[in-house]
Amino acid sequence: MKLLYPSSWNDYELIDSGDGEKLERFGKYFLIRPEPQAIWQKNKTEAEWNNLAHAHFRREQKDHFRFGDEVKGGWKKNKSMPDSWTINYSYKNLSINLRLALTGFGHVGIFPEQGENWNFIFDTVSRWKPASRVLNLFAYTGAASVVARKAGADVTHCDASRPGLNWANQNMQLNELNNIRWVYEDALKFVKRETKRGNKYSGIIMDPPPYGRGPEGEKWTLQEKVDELIHLSSQLLEPEHNFFILSMYAVGLSATVGYNVVKSHFKNRDIEYGEFFLHPTYGNDLPMGTFVRFG
Repeated sequence: MKLLYPSSWNDYELIDSGDGEKLERFGKYFLIRPEPQAIWQKNKTEAEWNNLAHAHFRREQKDHFRFGDEVKGGWKKNKSMPDSWTINYSYKNLSINLRLALTGFGHVGIFPEQGENWNFIFDTVSRWKPASRVLNLFAYTGAASVVARKAGADVTHCDASRPGLNWANQNMQLNELNNIRWVYEDALKFVKRETKRGNKYSGIIMDPPPYGRGPEGEKWTLQEKVDELIHLSSQLLEPEHNFFILSMYAVGLSATVGYNVVKSHFKNRDIEYGEFFLHPTYGNDLPMGTFVRFG
């Protein structure tokens, strides 16, 4: 099992974490956000955090260590800053710009630990000629889609959030790209239909949430659906010159869980798996979910 943290960032930095929160820098702006796994004490003082922070997102709930699907609370700005801004991610000859924003859920539009997967996607797709077909499921604001497209892939981007698709389209245009295929649909329903059609992809990326709803109210629960999703994905993946990525951020699910599911459907593959973490300027490393991948 591997422990990986993204080392290519210049525009992102984890400063400190603790007491159920994290202090981060996105470009030139510092944000405090909830983090249920940060159950230790902060390294820097409360005053030092507040002096740095441009904005602070607080959740109004009694249990600060288990987030539900109902979000109450919001952002409080301590200093002047825009509601949206742009940062850059660079790796080798890859350079992408990504739009960030203060959302009502406390997210900003990226998950910084995914930089390690972006590097993996870029390296893998760049080696392939002719262009590959890549499917990005639960694709959010499309950073992985932009990376795959930059590397030369034909990309299908599937997400059940209309605002997420619009945001991803903005990221595509921000990077002067085109021809990403947008699919507004429940990921599992789309994969079932693609399987029946006999379609194939060289790469499949998925970062499913612990729970969620599709456009027509389809219920998604990670533990109930992920095995079926990966089984169907195994039928969509080209037999050669392929890659597969599963990321999971669900407290209580170890990397071994994802590994066991993936290896049961992808036989005789050299699969790597482990945990992503963020390495701070001060204090403790912060776990940020698990990954399983091959390619």
